[in-house]
Amino acid sequence: MSKSYRLPDYAEYRFSLKEGAIAVLEGMFLVAVIGYFFYRSWLACIFLFPVFVLFLREKKKDLAKKQRQELGLQFKDLVLALSANVKAGYSIENAMREACKDMELLYGTESLVCLEVRHILRGLDNHVILEKLLYDLGVRSRVPDIMQFADVFLIAKRSGGNLTEILEKTAGVIEQKIETDKEIQLMIGARKMEQKIMNMVPFLIIFYIGTTSRGFFDVLYHNLIGAAVMTVCLLFYGAAYLLSKRIVEIAV
Repeated sequence: MSKSYRLPDYAEYRFSLKEGAIAVLEGMFLVAVIGYFFYRSWLACIFLFPVFVLFLREKKKDLAKKQRQELGLQFKDLVLALSANVKAGYSIENAMREACKDMELLYGTESLVCLEVRHILRGLDNHVILEKLLYDLGVRSRVPDIMQFADVFLIAKRSGGNLTEILEKTAGVIEQKIETDKEIQLMIGARKMEQKIMNMVPFLIIFYIGTTSRGFFDVLYHNLIGAAVMTVCLLFYGAAYLLSKRIVEIAV
């Protein structure tokens, strides 16, 4: 457990080298597609830099949300392991040490939950109380379930509550929320697919008409009025894309 590492930033995602390179290539491709279909000019890509920045920002937000969901799912299993170990007679601190081994077997040593548990164990070795470490995790994670668990755990420790019962109930609540979220995502899966298809429709229409009726859109390209019209269309398209994305995002 002496291995050093950087704790993930759950508030703002940081690309790894590979993820950053892929995101940059995807952003460049998007800008190139917009530059061609909306302006028929590669020079326009220079002025579409804000689109590139917006794409990277949205990409980070999506990956951060996915990371928090992954941590929440793994934390549920951590609470279950803690509950089983406390029920077996371990103190809560030693139960955490045993739970770390269980999480390594279940998710791997480099999983989010294992990184966090190892950080907690180092804190315990340095005589930092478990309540403070869990509260710190709750604040950093931005995951409501973890924050609520930290609050309940703090109250239980101070009031001498039944930790085993609290751990079991907490794990049950988290698991129920995760199952509810899965059911919701399954129900709106078709809507998400429709949204992705509709996002492609404007480009497909321009491509189809431009291919079958050559010169039809020429009046919109390489002149100031046409560029202004296409810019307005692009703004409406961007607003519609962001709105549709927010509509299909449902938080439990």
